[in-house]
Amino acid sequence: MCGAGRGGSMRSVLVFDADDTLWENNVLFERVIEDFLTWLDHPTLDRAQIRAVLDDVERANAVAHGYGSKIFLRSLGECLEKLRERPATERERVEIDQLAAALVGHQVELMPGVAETLDDLATRHELLLLTKGEREEQQRKLDACGLLHHFRAAHIVPEKNVDTYRWLAREHAFDPAVAWMIGNSPRSDILPARAAGMNAVFIPNENTWVLEHEELDPSDPGVIRLAAFPDLTRHF
Repeated sequence: MCGAGRGGSMRSVLVFDADDTLWENNVLFERVIEDFLTWLDHPTLDRAQIRAVLDDVERANAVAHGYGSKIFLRSLGECLEKLRERPATERERVEIDQLAAALVGHQVELMPGVAETLDDLATRHELLLLTKGEREEQQRKLDACGLLHHFRAAHIVPEKNVDTYRWLAREHAFDPAVAWMIGNSPRSDILPARAAGMNAVFIPNENTWVLEHEELDPSDPGVIRLAAFPDLTRHF
């Protein structure tokens, strides 16, 4: 299907997501959320009901303010205020900051086989990196990951939608038909890339943020589904 296998001569453009594709990310936020739910200890709502409120708050803040740990902390505070029907106290804000302290300065932990797989793929294909979020926070991860030498360019964008992928194709003068977006998020990686005319590789991560979930068409011939990152070398 891809026409760019190891035995072929076609050189493809491979565009990689970063968070939860190259390294773990959302699992750190999930751990903080679990601690937050325990700390909140709401008298009438269970954990699933509180999480639904938090998801709604995060969804609104993502649209209005973007992504990253600072927006996440804002969402925790707003969730508390919504549930307790009053402003958060200074002490509560300090306690929320303490709950999320692990997000600040966390070391980048690569997914298994990422470095070796990129080493291999870079010998045959052009690699690009595309990540969304708060610029300073994402740049810190990029600087710490030790992978940037594999990529022709790395781009940090506020959102990954169909216009982003069309811009990327123009910026690097590639034909979308011979390009592949590789990531874990149906909403940000797979569906908008397909809408822009690119192919896609979906590598699920069980810790993918709930707001990134979307249904994929299982019959779409332009999407490869892989179980693990190193499986890319069997296709490219």
